[in-house]
Amino acid sequence: MIRFLARRLALGVVVMFMVTVAVYLLFFAGDAHAIAQRLAGRQATPEVVARVYRNLGLDRPILAQYGHFLWRLLHGDLGTDYYHQVPVTTVLKQAAPITFSLTIGAAVIWLLIGVSSGVYSSIRPRTFADRAFTATALFFYSIPVFVLGLTLLYLLFYQLTVHHLAIFPATGYVSITANPWEWMHHLLLPWLTLALISAAAYTRLSRTSMLEVLGEDYIRTARSKGLSEKRVIVAHGLRSALTPVVTQFGIDVAASLGGAILTESVFGLPGLGYESVHAINNQDLPVIVGIVLVASGAVILANIVVDALYAVLDPRVRLH
Repeated sequence: MIRFLARRLALGVVVMFMVTVAVYLLFFAGDAHAIAQRLAGRQATPEVVARVYRNLGLDRPILAQYGHFLWRLLHGDLGTDYYHQVPVTTVLKQAAPITFSLTIGAAVIWLLIGVSSGVYSSIRPRTFADRAFTATALFFYSIPVFVLGLTLLYLLFYQLTVHHLAIFPATGYVSITANPWEWMHHLLLPWLTLALISAAAYTRLSRTSMLEVLGEDYIRTARSKGLSEKRVIVAHGLRSALTPVVTQFGIDVAASLGGAILTESVFGLPGLGYESVHAINNQDLPVIVGIVLVASGAVILANIVVDALYAVLDPRVRLH
């Protein structure tokens, strides 16, 4: 198990190194003065552009420039946001907890709803409940995020507020350290928006996977031994059926950690997705680079965690 995880961690480091090379070539290769101008921003003065040129060592050979870039990354220095005159890490430290809170809360909800409804549908196939869960999943799967978000805002914020039932806030974010209740209160609608759409895929995936597993020979053997149906489903069936669910979960969480752009924009949450949109509109290149690196790291880390869960769910994976 330790060797398996060590190999995955080493592969993750190699992939992250390749990402830094690709990011550097994409954003920093080319005419040095033009790069300095783009990094400094559209409204930067010649003095600021000259300072950027000197600080990044853009007058040196490209290998030396990349070495300086990588050295700063290893020390947690993602550069300076010249548009706001603050370090990029400051922008990310303010935005990342918001995206993290949105993603983790929504992930718990979509996993509970999706897996439970999918498993129930698989053990009661072709019943009314099975068809109802399938139809509901298809309905939410077909709705764009911004449509569902605006609908929830209209029904659960605007209409309730008009009728003097101000239960849900419209926008904004409160830190969990400041007030845990208000933190959850402000994130309920964004959580539901992200979770209901994502849960639809998990309902279908869990149902299909469980139906395949419940038809296996070892499930029939377990039943023939007199094991209870609950134990057969949970201890023998669900564990094997969760493998594709874990794969999808790792992809979805990593994508959300990289920035749930539409959800954050609809609810005015200044997370990584919200900041990336503003950075693109303002041509704030250092922030874009920082978000790309953070999102790439989230995807790589999520894949490592998924591999570890594979090894727990299926010991045969450790042999590969």
